[in-house]
Amino acid sequence: MTVEPSARSAHHSAGVEAETVDAGYLQKRQLQTGTAGWVLLAGLGVAAVISGDYAGWNFGLAEGGFGGLLVAVVLMAVMYGSMGLGLAELGSALPTAGGGYTFARRALGPWGGYATGVAVLIEYAIAPAAIATFIGAYVESLGLFGLTDGWWVYLAAYALFIGVHLLGVGEALKVMLAIAAVAVAGLVLYLVGAIPAFDSGNLLDIAPTDAAGASDFLPQGWLGVWAAFPFAIWFFLAVECVPLASEEARDPARALPRGIVAAMGVLLVLAVLMLVFTAGAGGSEAMSASGNPPVEALEVAGASDALTDVVNYAGLFGLVASFFSIIYAYSRQTFALSRAGYLPRSLSVTNRRRAPVLALLVPGAIGFVLSLTGEGAMLLNMAVFGATVSYVLMMVSHIVLRRREPELHRPYRTPGGVATTGVALVLAAAAVVATFLVDVEAALWTLAAYAVFLAYFALYSRHHLVASAPEEEFALLAAADEEVR
Repeated sequence: MTVEPSARSAHHSAGVEAETVDAGYLQKRQLQTGTAGWVLLAGLGVAAVISGDYAGWNFGLAEGGFGGLLVAVVLMAVMYGSMGLGLAELGSALPTAGGGYTFARRALGPWGGYATGVAVLIEYAIAPAAIATFIGAYVESLGLFGLTDGWWVYLAAYALFIGVHLLGVGEALKVMLAIAAVAVAGLVLYLVGAIPAFDSGNLLDIAPTDAAGASDFLPQGWLGVWAAFPFAIWFFLAVECVPLASEEARDPARALPRGIVAAMGVLLVLAVLMLVFTAGAGGSEAMSASGNPPVEALEVAGASDALTDVVNYAGLFGLVASFFSIIYAYSRQTFALSRAGYLPRSLSVTNRRRAPVLALLVPGAIGFVLSLTGEGAMLLNMAVFGATVSYVLMMVSHIVLRRREPELHRPYRTPGGVATTGVALVLAAAAVVATFLVDVEAALWTLAAYAVFLAYFALYSRHHLVASAPEEEFALLAAADEEVR
């Protein structure tokens, strides 16, 4: 790859420079276009989240009790639903693999775009590491393959599913959809066993504390609702990855909104059912510390061993579905940031199947190393922190673009406009703060990683952006339109 020195120009404010690269640069960095319809996109969204229905959310019962977690789930559902509608508009207007980074780049400039992209990347690079530790625990508890040491499982999971992604996006998304379907079927079977055992008295079996506003419904008071936010997020975390498939979608202007809305609909129904009937069958207090709430709730309810075993195995499929799909998400975010020069350019080179090889391998290697810590809960809290920061920046981007570029072609428009994304923005900001209420260490580690990325941009990559990358061209066209007006 060669750079034309004369083409270097400080055409952005804040000292950011872009370079013109040779014609072959983008030819080596092409994804497989026109591959995914709205069903596969919806499957991507559901698959990314589905593991959160099996475990993790229940720890919010300890923070806020049933009532506190229920209120938190409703508020986070409003946040994700509103954000999803905003992202559907942005994705249809600016369909590139950069997702949130693309939107923020157009609205907030290169610094804002990079800050958003890094927050998204932190979320997606760390979440699979956390899920890998949970997969290891499941495999060991089920006695599969005679394994007793989790790191073999972590390595096998990364190697196998990165390998599938290297075969191409069409194959990967179809496998992903099939695994997610098994996981959803497992939840349905679980509910068949849990619903008959429902006892409303089990919902409120956590004794109230002396916190402000405490009651049987809110045993930890109103602050417990806030502290439950990060766990309510587990019912929806990573559904926002759907726009990252924009370049590989068929007719993204139609497929993206349909895919996001369909995924959110499925996830919302599952979130309410899992919270109500798991706490109702197993008891809120017992489920608040459970490592496998569906299975333990069925055991309390006296369900058959056969049903319990099926649900246990389905939980493993749920973890695999989320692990598999979030690998896709981190690879596309890495690919887009690299293609535009924000990260090392070698990370965005694709193979003959149009899969970004190093964008799959490098974050995967980092995630594998992180999984060896065994700190699954802390890693997931780190991912939640990165996610909530990106939500704030993406919603600000929607509002800025609505105000500044009302004439931007938007094949899909968010119902309610900036009022809708404004609600998501307020709730996302509250969720950022809530992460500190739950795990200060995780939040501080994530901030440290964030600072390292920002330092790289400040010291190097902001002087070496690629002018012909789609996200940079979008920004240049917008700037040219501003000058004409």
